[in-house]
Amino acid sequence: MLVRVVPYDSSWSHRFDLERDRVASALGDIVVALHHIGSTAVPGIRAKPIIDILLEVTDQAELDRRSSRMESLGYEAKGEFGIPGRRYFRRNDAKGIRTHQVHAFAFGSGEALRHLAFRDYLIAHPRIAESYGDLKQQLAAQFPHDIEAYSNGKDGFVKEHEAKALLWRASRG
Repeated sequence: MLVRVVPYDSSWSHRFDLERDRVASALGDIVVALHHIGSTAVPGIRAKPIIDILLEVTDQAELDRRSSRMESLGYEAKGEFGIPGRRYFRRNDAKGIRTHQVHAFAFGSGEALRHLAFRDYLIAHPRIAESYGDLKQQLAAQFPHDIEAYSNGKDGFVKEHEAKALLWRASRG
């Protein structure tokens, strides 16, 4: 898999809107909220062109029972996929290139709040967001065929700024 980081694309928010509606329709009444997260949700920064969606549900067990509905939308259900309490779904295009990822958590979970705080922090702090985009571009150039090395290279930045984001969010009420 080639690690690609590209300039911001204003169509990402529209692509999220379309997918939000499809997922909400497919899953029905267990959906509490669908949020655009990840770098494609932060205006102006470079990102891998994959739409990350945070799905908050009323009942994870019921989501598990409805995973075939996500599969009918072209998603692959991966279970927790390394993060306890998460349900992860991914979708590729006809060429096998990842286009969407859905990270599903119980409504109000700490993991959901962490993702939202990090996104909102980057939006509110454009210079930090730009630094994050620059880091990702450098890592993609350095590790174009090694997603693990790319991810590990971001880890320190993400952990530092997630902690700051949670404090920032708490200070705002």
